[in-house]
Amino acid sequence: MALHGHLLLSLLASIALAAAAVARDRGTPIDLVPAAPGASLAERARDDRHRHAYITSVLASRGGGGGRRRVAAEVTSPSSSFSMPLTSGAYSGTGQFLARVQVGTPPQQFLLVADTGSDLTWVKCHGGGQSPTSTGNVFRPADSKTWAPIPCSSDTCKLDVPFSLAKCPSPTSPCTYDYKYKEASASARGVAGTETATVGAAKLDGVVVGCTATNAGESFASAADGVLSLGYANISFATRAASRLGGGRFAYCLVDHLAARHVTGYLAFGCQTPPPKRSKSNQTPVLLDPTMPFYTVTVESVHVAGAALDVPGEVWDAAKGGGVILDSGTTLTVLAAPAYKAVVAAISERLAGVPRVRFDPFEYCYNWTSRGPEVPKLAVRFAGSAVFEPPGKSYVIDAAPGIKCIGVQQGEWPGVSVFGNILQQEHLWEFDLKNQWVSFMPSSCTK
Repeated sequence: MALHGHLLLSLLASIALAAAAVARDRGTPIDLVPAAPGASLAERARDDRHRHAYITSVLASRGGGGGRRRVAAEVTSPSSSFSMPLTSGAYSGTGQFLARVQVGTPPQQFLLVADTGSDLTWVKCHGGGQSPTSTGNVFRPADSKTWAPIPCSSDTCKLDVPFSLAKCPSPTSPCTYDYKYKEASASARGVAGTETATVGAAKLDGVVVGCTATNAGESFASAADGVLSLGYANISFATRAASRLGGGRFAYCLVDHLAARHVTGYLAFGCQTPPPKRSKSNQTPVLLDPTMPFYTVTVESVHVAGAALDVPGEVWDAAKGGGVILDSGTTLTVLAAPAYKAVVAAISERLAGVPRVRFDPFEYCYNWTSRGPEVPKLAVRFAGSAVFEPPGKSYVIDAAPGIKCIGVQQGEWPGVSVFGNILQQEHLWEFDLKNQWVSFMPSSCTK
């Protein structure tokens, strides 16, 4: 989660969804079951709204003089490469993608949420001067030869560690942090240190890791053991790995979130990063702010079924209270109100012949048969003429057997729009931090 852009995780409950949907025209009851075991779209939507609200508040605080002065690490020559599988958390009741990472010496294995909105990697922890955390996989720093607490007096603690506490009893006391998620729906408290992280045969020393002794939130009650930070920040795993191993590049490819359990996507750094064929059609500038971990892109226009939508330009302009963030930690895409209304109106107009049903949390849902109509094509034109055309299932999503919904949520205006991981699925996204580009191309993501 990115709390102050750092820990904004969508905390997703594994509650079985059994909502009664009623057709508007005839009032016929339709029995609904979850599209994936343990998945709750209502819970996902709620937590995505919390996440979006916090992203908005962090962006609003920019320029107020109280932000941290964080500068991304300098890029060095590539020396190695590695990749790791990314697994959909849908069958565990979460809306994120999960990666297995080993922490410490000897290595201790954890399943972490891959989050482009976070700049601190943290794991559930026992020790580090705190009380024991909840059950599950727990990191024990006392058992690791390479764990080194970060002093609270250090610049790393004061400038880089998010939500670090002002309390510093002595210069050598450990750096402590206390995250509070929006509306108190989650929290994480612990101490920060440096550790060795191992992925396959690749080993990274000196990775900043949070030893979270106490945490709250449904995502961490079941599937996840913590967060793998992929945000833009000096201490994030992505920035460190990309600079040390990949010449400033990393990439991820997310499979269909409802793919079979054994089907995985991947996160890659270095030479194993399969770069998209660069052209104006699939490359756009990414706006990187050293005080924020987010990846912001500029949208020029949105088209549905070939027709450009009437959306005010400032909705897509980060300098005017709008803009778009690519966020792997958000499940459902959130569009600022003017964009949401235009997109939903255009898609629903072309689905007018399909019987509608009620299905929270979405405004437009349909009783869909195997021979349902063709989903109207959505196309997003980014700056530099890059055109993103997600598959129809990424925005008219499967909510339950026989039920599809326009799977976007309405955000506030003024406010930022967030492209979530369902919209990004089945595309390879490469982030070039050195040259400040993001490239993308369609892919099955199964390597």
